[in-house]
Amino acid sequence: MTLTSLDHVQLAAPPGSEPALRAYYVDVLGMTEVPKPPVLAARGGCWFEAGEVRLHLGIEPDFRPSRKAHPGLRVTGIEAYARRLTAHGATVTWDDNLPGHDRFYSEDPVGNRLEFLEDQPG
Repeated sequence: MTLTSLDHVQLAAPPGSEPALRAYYVDVLGMTEVPKPPVLAARGGCWFEAGEVRLHLGIEPDFRPSRKAHPGLRVTGIEAYARRLTAHGATVTWDDNLPGHDRFYSEDPVGNRLEFLEDQPG
């Protein structure tokens, strides 16, 4: 018996935020929205994928954004990715405290913290 992989990460979002989530995760991050099973779709929220990355945004009535907890999302071309987020109005905060990596933090439109990182060459 062993763990084999991470299937998805779920973040919370406030009721009615689906349009803003779609605009951010699809248009800004470049992910694809995937349909939720009908029984789960009735609860609201959105599911997104890009390659092996799966993020589920679930609706939480008394939502409070995650300020510390976050998914770490590996990217290629991190400088260009940061410029893309900035061009769409997202805040990018660089952090050089993880040896061997370039990384920054940002937030989705409802305030959930997201980490973006790329291995440094060499």
